Amino acid sequence: MAETINSLEDLGTSTAAPAVNAAPVHEQKLDSLGRAYATGKRKNAVARVWIKPGKGTLTINGREFAKYFARPVLQLIVKQPIVATDRLDQYDVNVTVAGGGLSGQAGAVRHGISKALNYFEPGLRPILKKGGFLTRDSRVVERKKYGKAKARRSFQFSKR
Repeated sequence: MAETINSLEDLGTSTAAPAVNAAPVHEQKLDSLGRAYATGKRKNAVARVWIKPGKGTLTINGREFAKYFARPVLQLIVKQPIVATDRLDQYDVNVTVAGGGLSGQAGAVRHGISKALNYFEPGLRPILKKGGFLTRDSRVVERKKYGKAKARRSFQFSKR
């Protein structure tokens, strides 16, 4: 039977257990080979990322990182989480990425590397979270509507 509370003093002496909101404990997630695996997504691109201790090599689809992403801006985007956590020469990163264009793939790789770093070293979570690397960028291309030239662009108006 539920007990009745008639005053504020009774509330303080209630026998109900107080609600405890403990922060979630993040644990290291590794596979049988000692690697951390994560999936990163951006637009239509999906990147599968494996991180293991090593010399700092970064391979994407079996190719060298600088060869796959030739533009310096894309290289900067991909390296952001590694530079922010100051782990440049500590991990070997192996990535397979598919779908979308190069910009979306670079964003997907960045997201995947961030999540994998978080799984390998849960202590890095505050740095990655503050930088916004763990959040998936949910913006996607708007679909084309009928009667329109593009998603929102109308055909040119002509009075005659």
